[in-house]
Amino acid sequence: MAIRKMTVYSGQEIPDEVKKEVSDAAKKPIVFDEEAPEITDEQLAEFAIMAEQQRNDRKKPVLSLRISKETLAKAKLLGRGYTGVLSRLLDIAINDKEMVKKALM
Repeated sequence: MAIRKMTVYSGQEIPDEVKKEVSDAAKKPIVFDEEAPEITDEQLAEFAIMAEQQRNDRKKPVLSLRISKETLAKAKLLGRGYTGVLSRLLDIAINDKEMVKKALM
């Protein structure tokens, strides 16, 4: 059995053959074996704890920042996820001594 992946965007029509394939797959039973055993309640609880820890490790503090209209306009031109790009730019800039010196002038 092959794994199929499809990204569906808001407003995009899903082809009928894909809808049928998903519907057919949902009707098939889940088959567990030695390579893919059913997980226990204890394992599920452990996974939930690990997932929560990973989410907490990835959380970044929220910062309110004033920037020029021009900078914001340029950033928004980057499209969806522009705040993440700004965050990475700040990470790079704050670790660049020359850039920090330039900003302090």
